[in-house]
Amino acid sequence: MPPLNKQKQVAEIVKCGKDPTYFINRYVQIQHPIRGRIPFHTFPFQDDCLQHFNEHRYNVVVKSRQLGLSTLSAAYAVWMALFRKDKTILVIATKLAVAQNFIKKVKIALTGIPKWMWITEITAKNTQAIEFSNGSAIKAVPTSDDAGRSEALSLLIVDEAAFIRNFDELWKGLYPTLSTGGRAIIVSTPNGTGGQYYDIYHNALNGQNEFNAIKLPWDVHPERGDEWFDNESKNLNKQQIAQELLCDFQASGETFLSTDDIMKLRMQIKQPLEKWGPENAVWVWKYSLVDHKYIISADVARGDGNDYSTFHVIDTTESEVVAEFKGKVPPDQLAFLLVEASKRYSDALICPENNTYGYAVLMKLKELGCRNIYFKKEKDKFNALYGDGAIGKAGFATQGNSRPQILTKLEEVIRNDKILVYSSRLVDELKTFVWTNNKAQAQRGKNDDLVMSLAIGVWLYDAKGKKQVKSVDMNAAMLAGFALNKRESPNQKNMSRFNQQVGILTARGMPVSMGEDHPALSGSADFKWLL
Repeated sequence: MPPLNKQKQVAEIVKCGKDPTYFINRYVQIQHPIRGRIPFHTFPFQDDCLQHFNEHRYNVVVKSRQLGLSTLSAAYAVWMALFRKDKTILVIATKLAVAQNFIKKVKIALTGIPKWMWITEITAKNTQAIEFSNGSAIKAVPTSDDAGRSEALSLLIVDEAAFIRNFDELWKGLYPTLSTGGRAIIVSTPNGTGGQYYDIYHNALNGQNEFNAIKLPWDVHPERGDEWFDNESKNLNKQQIAQELLCDFQASGETFLSTDDIMKLRMQIKQPLEKWGPENAVWVWKYSLVDHKYIISADVARGDGNDYSTFHVIDTTESEVVAEFKGKVPPDQLAFLLVEASKRYSDALICPENNTYGYAVLMKLKELGCRNIYFKKEKDKFNALYGDGAIGKAGFATQGNSRPQILTKLEEVIRNDKILVYSSRLVDELKTFVWTNNKAQAQRGKNDDLVMSLAIGVWLYDAKGKKQVKSVDMNAAMLAGFALNKRESPNQKNMSRFNQQVGILTARGMPVSMGEDHPALSGSADFKWLL
């Protein structure tokens, strides 16, 4: 452009100081991978972003790949540092090389600015920072636990936030640094559901925080069409397409369940018909039916920590979860809830996890006189409930080898549509139940208590990979086990008590025919998981 006289120069400086879009398009340069150093002519979607950055104090951006958001953020940082005094601009990057590359973009942007527009001077610069005589500075640092904690920030830019290790902890330290009026731009491609970045974006969409949400899928770029998308997709798998092009949180992460299975479960969600228990944390979708049989599985926590105690009531006749609990109660109170749930559902078989806190639940169940407790072996059940045996053999032992087994069964059952679930709480947990170092577990700061409870229940009643174990066979199998113990036990007093239990079962209409051709005897090996 031709030289401007003094008056026009001042007017131009004022105009640039008011409008970052005008300044960037007129004076900022960028490094093109093929064409070299060229003027930065922004696209309409980039202009919209600049307007959002100026109008909103906090912005969170979910974007497709190669949209130039890092370059745009660098140009915006240059504009703020040049035309505003005493501004501290900090960029948090995933690693050192990325931080240094951001500063490189800043330096290239500065090379296109004419000398007469420099109303400040560079006083210091290195590979990670540039400081100006007006008191402003642009710094870029890699992720660390104390990154930015000691700064009073005017602008915080977080690049690829979804991929920053421990961003939830990092954000706790960064957010207070913005309290004096600082601004934030958090940018990333998605990396599955869960985590601080996902929560910020999701809550922004729902109006639950101060952030302005911006979504930039692949087709916001005016030079990209279907042919470009098809060519890019050829080199990417389904997850990478969701992550790099579609801005799809659900399909982008390494979740335990596939995206299709999670979506399928989301479509099944229903509001409970009733809520009862402490803080109405027991959700009921269907009431007990006389001719249906039920089992209850439970995952037990201490009651005052980060984890929750949970249980599921599974209708084994219809293969569906009819009730669910998630709450923080002491183990003894959980035992009362389990007994109450069992009574409401035809004296359902109760199977809690028998870890440290689960053992306390089992002890309380025995103290309450509960007899419908799951034991792997019927002789252990008889000895524990009618004799002097240990209750510690009851319940399900979640250990290093059994945990992946029950989770594998859960995935199989859900994938093959063998069970119906209606809980939004469960789906929320499954969205953040991910593979980490080849282990399926909850993301940092999330819970998997409902997942584990349901996995135990599914393993119990679907251990043989069948769609369901018929309730009549389940009852017959239990009675067959009782009959065997009757022949083997030398303790006549205990046997008398046991026969009373059989009589109760008979009175309730449960099958007791024990002929040699009864399916419970002919196929008793198939029911060892229940005994």
